[in-house]
Amino acid sequence: MNEHPRRVTAVVVALLAGSTMTAFGVAPLTAQIDNGPLPVVTTIDVALPLPQLGAQLEALDREPLTLYRSDVTRQSDTIDSLLRRLGVDDDEAARFIRSDAVASTLMSGRSGKMIKVMTDNGRLVELIARGPAADSEQIDSHFTRLTIRRAGDQIQGALSAHTEQAPLQVREQVSAGTIQSSLYAAADDAGVPDAITNQIAEIFSADIDFRRELRKGDAFSVVYEGHTADGEPITWGGSAGKVLAARFINKGVAHDAVWFEEPGRKGAYFDLTGRSKIKSFLASPLAFSRVTSGFAMRFHPIQLRWKAHLGVDYGAPTGTPVRSVGDGVVTFAGVQNGYGNVVQVTHSGDRVTVYAHLHKIMVQRGQKLEQGMTLGTVGSTGWATGPHLHFEFKVGGRHVDPMTIARSSESTQISPLAQARYREHAQITAQRLDMAGQMQVAGAQSGPRFE
Repeated sequence: MNEHPRRVTAVVVALLAGSTMTAFGVAPLTAQIDNGPLPVVTTIDVALPLPQLGAQLEALDREPLTLYRSDVTRQSDTIDSLLRRLGVDDDEAARFIRSDAVASTLMSGRSGKMIKVMTDNGRLVELIARGPAADSEQIDSHFTRLTIRRAGDQIQGALSAHTEQAPLQVREQVSAGTIQSSLYAAADDAGVPDAITNQIAEIFSADIDFRRELRKGDAFSVVYEGHTADGEPITWGGSAGKVLAARFINKGVAHDAVWFEEPGRKGAYFDLTGRSKIKSFLASPLAFSRVTSGFAMRFHPIQLRWKAHLGVDYGAPTGTPVRSVGDGVVTFAGVQNGYGNVVQVTHSGDRVTVYAHLHKIMVQRGQKLEQGMTLGTVGSTGWATGPHLHFEFKVGGRHVDPMTIARSSESTQISPLAQARYREHAQITAQRLDMAGQMQVAGAQSGPRFE
């Protein structure tokens, strides 16, 4: 292992052990103020003996300082390049990792595994690797810990390896970023997991059209449940808790969202005034998607002519879940000419939504749906050049822009009994978001900051 003895000279020890500290004060004798001379303050010198530090310093001097090196695996890594980057110069360890069935899993799977090693003059003493859980169903709750260690004598002992599944821990984390090109690029720069970025986009989807309204210089701050492995933030994607609070500044306007749960009611996101961020209608029937054709005139790819596009097309892989944007009743579920497999849902207020080109229909006529319930999957049935969802919104039989409806639809508020508790919670949360934004600005001006 790397040992760095702490050496303190006998002279320094003797000086520290035998010295005393004197406290003294100086009072001005001639200073004047408008109303007369300042009062004279009498000070007393007191000798404060220091504790006997000799024995403690000698014990500290004998205690070795063990150092570890840490890094993450890269896609281009080989066993040799990884060990070299970690300061390991040990042919035996390299051969063991190549040949041992358990140790060789170090290089399998995705990159981004967290590696920590302890060495003795380049010889491997211990290596611990942390990566995603082996069971995909546990990816959000556990991680795999691989340990390679020398048994007995840390210099000459034989190497062994074993793996185990350990639970992830949850720790609140705060991040912030500024948009240069896209939300996801800014979030990656800030170290925010994709799962959290997806939630941010979803939370503010009714406030901001991230396809058309995002501007360079827009900024975000977020407080979220981050997963840690043995106390260290994980470096692989796809695992994170929920967003606890977020702020997005778009074109100079701040949009806030705070997670809050009332007793006996389902938790939801609210703005700082207590109004729910969840509207009567979601902005999109897909949780995370890209718009390939908006509500506007377009050149039809099959009919080869310009015509009004009375809906919104979302590009997504076949099988992507499609959800109802609001509470309603299924009034049609079947095949309909160029729409292919289609579902039509009728909502209150003479409002109707249409979901076309579905691969699978997962509801039936007359079925009641709640907002967010899956009604089918993305496909390419009917007149479609590739897998996508065609989505329409009608009010009184007239086609309207779904984003317009989502933004103007009704929202709920926190009950009067919980308003006081929410205001206090929101105020504290807003201060944390303010601080995150200020730290991000300071970091951008002075370079990276580490805590």
